[in-house]
Amino acid sequence: MDAMDKDRDIPAHGVRPLWTEEPARRRRLPDPVRTSAVRAVIIIALTLVQVMVALLCTLAGSWSAFPVVLVTVASTVVATWGVLDVWVTRQVWRQRYGVVSRPSSTAREQRRQRRRARKAEPVTSPPAAERGPARGAAA
Repeated sequence: MDAMDKDRDIPAHGVRPLWTEEPARRRRLPDPVRTSAVRAVIIIALTLVQVMVALLCTLAGSWSAFPVVLVTVASTVVATWGVLDVWVTRQVWRQRYGVVSRPSSTAREQRRQRRRARKAEPVTSPPAAERGPARGAAA
């Protein structure tokens, strides 16, 4: 009897799957937003690496510290642009595709009450003399 045969006496009803699927807590980001977010994360990661290189070059007294610091400042500007790109892309996507106009239940009920009140009232127009002069009439 080898090591593989030892597990054969375990009953099959106790077998559990390795993982269970759970519904996502939030919906997946739209593709353009996700693309810009991934781009921003990559840019930020590279900027953080450049910050570390600049710090180490500065501490070591290397001649390349000054150019690396300049490139790091430029990368910081680009990383800020990347974050703003995610924000703007998200807002644009929401305005174009994501806005779902649903009145709240309170607003819906108030509209129903106004409709009922309008239907209950008899529609009468005041006599012409009470309405005032006709449009375009000379004063």
